[in-house]
Amino acid sequence: MSRSKATAIKEPPVIRWLLTAIALIFLALFLALPLAAVFSQAFEKGWSVYLEALKEADTLAAVKLTLVTAAIAVPLNLVFGVAASWSIAKFTFPGKNLLITLIDLPFSVSPVISGLIYVLIFGRQGWQGPWLETHDLKIIFAVPGIILATIFVTSPFIARELIPLMESQGKDEEEAAMVLGASGLQTFLRVTLPNIRWGIIYGVILCNARAMGEFGAVSVVSGHIRGMTNTVPLQVEILYNEYNYTAAFAVASLLAFLALVTLVVKTIAEWQVQRQMEH
Repeated sequence: MSRSKATAIKEPPVIRWLLTAIALIFLALFLALPLAAVFSQAFEKGWSVYLEALKEADTLAAVKLTLVTAAIAVPLNLVFGVAASWSIAKFTFPGKNLLITLIDLPFSVSPVISGLIYVLIFGRQGWQGPWLETHDLKIIFAVPGIILATIFVTSPFIARELIPLMESQGKDEEEAAMVLGASGLQTFLRVTLPNIRWGIIYGVILCNARAMGEFGAVSVVSGHIRGMTNTVPLQVEILYNEYNYTAAFAVASLLAFLALVTLVVKTIAEWQVQRQMEH
């Protein structure tokens, strides 16, 4: 028996109970209580008021835009994440470390700064602004800008889940398949893809949740145009600033429900990924 295991077994029960209690209290105060407050405020005036708030035209437009943005950003990040992780985990090439650093870049840059970068590039006074205006193309304060900003802030999620999974699996199975005559595409579809499917699901879940809940970068590039460039998080902010608390919490409950669903599916996918890495 290792020293670490022996130490864990000999740990006084009071210490284990104390640490568990601290963790539960922390979760109750900073996770369960805020979620409960959101749903209680949303349903405070009954189902009819709740449904009316969700059926409001600007809210429906915000929900639609959020779904469209996620539907475009997540598949694009899926393609990028699989390609980048496969390259990094299976091959050695010049600039590999630079690619890994660039993948992590959106984690280290504030979402607000990310939005400002797009304004600097595509805004009316930006680098590409005059050319876009000449060709009657609008990116900032329009849907394309929202999609671009969302893609940037969510780009690392899938790649960062797949890279360690692929590295832990090694190259033996792919090399064996290619020795037996499989092409690169066949090797990927029949060997690599089945081995990383739960990692893909896990990464897509996190990417989708962030895409639908992104506020900072989207707020900068959207222009807050009602019914046109407001996503669900921006709609919540507008309703709350107008003191329409019931409607604000009703719309916020959609994001809270998404968070709960994401947590459940994430736990299942994480368990499957851990099993794959162990085997």
